[in-house]
Amino acid sequence: MSGTRRAQPTSGANAAIASSPWIVVSVGVVVMVVLLFVALGTYRSRGPVGEAFPAPEWTMPLPTLPPAVSRSVTEPPAPVVPGLSPRATLSPSGAQPAGHAVATTPVGEGGAGPLPAEPAAPPPAAPPAPEPPAPTTPARPPASSSVSGAYRVMNSYDGAFIGEVLVRNESRSQRGWTVRMTFPAAHLVTAWIEGAPQGRISRSGDTWTFTSGVDLGPGASVPLRFHFDRTRATRPTTCTVDGAGCSGLR
Repeated sequence: MSGTRRAQPTSGANAAIASSPWIVVSVGVVVMVVLLFVALGTYRSRGPVGEAFPAPEWTMPLPTLPPAVSRSVTEPPAPVVPGLSPRATLSPSGAQPAGHAVATTPVGEGGAGPLPAEPAAPPPAAPPAPEPPAPTTPARPPASSSVSGAYRVMNSYDGAFIGEVLVRNESRSQRGWTVRMTFPAAHLVTAWIEGAPQGRISRSGDTWTFTSGVDLGPGASVPLRFHFDRTRATRPTTCTVDGAGCSGLR
């Protein structure tokens, strides 16, 4: 033991601690605070053994099911009233439904009473009277045309020609006019009304129809001229002005 030499504390550290005791106190306070926080955290994370969970704040009631109705298999069927169908409105006790009245016929001792008489059938309706025949108007003969036409050939060459129908109004009023001519297997090159407004031209088969552009004055005349080619003759088979035949065809 005599050979072991103990280290003696330095006089400088002891002097510092002795001169500043608040350093030791501060370190001790910090250590105690840390231990206190550790202990509080451990206590909150652990609960007492066997503690139950808190009860919920609300509960949902379960729906109540209706009681099951059991019917015996051996239950006898309902009694059937004679003479009534399953859809009859009468009850088995004979009571009538509210708002419905059933007519009854008194029954005597000898049997059922007389049945009500059937309504008589309505008399047959009288047939409608025949309508009187409509009065017939006698047909009038067609009036003679007040517009005439004169046919002539102005020029012809190599199966073609230029012709004319001179239309004259012989009435005392203005008149429109219509000229119809038939040329078998002919070709109309052109047609015109000389010195007057032009009218309309139409064709149906071999018949050509020429209509005036304006009415013709009383006593006035106007030439209708036309150019045909590839025709067999220079005169038409028919020529009329408002239904009256043209002159000059012979």
